[in-house]
Formats: sequence, C-alpha cells, structure tokens
Amino acid sequence: MFFSVQEPQAAEIPVVVEVPHAGLAVDPQSLATLEAPARALGFDADLYVDELYAAAPLEGATLLASRVSRYVCDLNRGEGDVDALTAEGGNARSTPHGLVWRTTTEALPAIARPLPRAELERRLEQIYRPYHNTLRELLEDKRRRFGFAILLCGHSMPSQGRSGHSDPGRVRADVVPGSRGRTSAAPEVILTPERVAGERGWSVSHDDPYRGGYSTTHYGRPGDGVHAVQVELARRLYMDEQTLARNASDFSKVQSFCRTLVARLGQLALA
Repeated sequence: MFFSVQEPQAAEIPVVVEVPHAGLAVDPQSLATLEAPARALGFDADLYVDELYAAAPLEGATLLASRVSRYVCDLNRGEGDVDALTAEGGNARSTPHGLVWRTTTEALPAIARPLPRAELERRLEQIYRPYHNTLRELLEDKRRRFGFAILLCGHSMPSQGRSGHSDPGRVRADVVPGSRGRTSAAPEVILTPERVAGERGWSVSHDDPYRGGYSTTHYGRPGDGVHAVQVELARRLYMDEQTLARNASDFSKVQSFCRTLVARLGQLALA
C-alpha cells in the first residue's frame, strides 16, 4: 500500500489529517524514470510531518499519510495537472511541478524524458486515485457522523524561499495557514492555527506564500459542510534544513503544537 490510514484511538472527532508529502519511497517502475538526485527527494519532501501529527488519532482524528515521494506522484495536484513535457498526451500549459515533477525545486531534471502515457496511468490507478478515493470516503464518513468534516492538510516548507520559489531569499513566517483567500473553511477553522501558534509566540502569515493546494481547493466546500485548511510549518521549527536531521530539542514542541491544533479543531461546533 502506498499510503496508510490510522483510525481514531479516542472518542472520534470530525477531523481528518492528511499528510501527502512526507514520504520518500520510490517504487521500482518509477525509479526507472527518475533523474532527480537523491538529496532532492529529501529536500523537496515534507520530512517528518507524518511524525509531527502522529498523535492525531489519540485526539480522535483520522490520519491519512502517503508513503511515496512527490517525485513519484504529487498527491496535492489535480489529476490533469500534467504538461506535454512531463508525459505523453499532457496539456500545453507548462507545469514543471504538477502531478509528476519534471524538475526539482533547484531546476535540475527530475525525469529523463516525458513519461509514457501507460506509466502515468499506472501511477494514477495505483497511487493517486486510491489515495483520493480514500480521502473522499473519510471526509464523507465524518460529515455523515457529525454533520460536517474538517480537513487539516499537514505540510512543511523551507524556512526561506529558494531560487525556484516565488519568494527567493525571503524568510518565511513560522506557520502559514492556506485557505484560498479564506474561502475553503469557516472563519473559526482558519483562525485556529493562528491562535495555537500565537500561544507559542510563533509568527503567522495567512496564504503567503502558500494559499493551499489541490486538497484545500477541491475538498474545501464549507457550504457543503466540508472545511479544509492547509498548514505549512517552517522547517527551522523542528529540523536542521541542511543535514535533514530532526532537532531533538524542538521536535516534541512542534508535535505538541500539532496535537493541540487537532484537538482544538475537534472542539469546534460547525454543524
């Protein structure tokens, strides 16, 4: 299985935590097409975010986490987000960081040549569609039980914009909640990450530089009872961004933030 689902281990709450980018696994067929250097897999992954949210089930949430590298399949992109330089039959719009990344963040080649259409379809059929079918079912189950569901999209970000980003060289806030211009969730949901971060003295910047990706946009339908917010954590909070090692003295503090965030979201009455 390319992803895992951990069910609630306490009284259930209407929260699903999804972590699409923490994985590093590359299956053999994807490995045959990969040109990205090994360090890029680590530098472009949301390392340890699945561990940061590991206590979510203890608060009654459901935790969905991908095991595969985003270089195999970026699960926070739309199924059609593929250009002709990435795969045969792709669209004309240039999307180097679409469903399959064809360059690294540092603009190095990630694939040797456009993927055969059959290989793209294999990844969609074996990885992408099962993941999103599962996520959809989890959210629908929460909505049936509670009258609403909250999707917390767990991500991390380089603490400073890189050359391939929209904000090269800029030091980013500690926490960036993304809600597509505050449209993907009720105000109480969007403000909860800011409040929990403020209790720790951390800085917050809404939608800057990340407004939320596919999951936030696609599933965030507050009018239909599904609220979605993407939460980006600056990696300086919990790891060494050069060696990619956990910062042992701070890791548990960020785990506490994540657990508290899940619990606070679970206390909201939105129905």
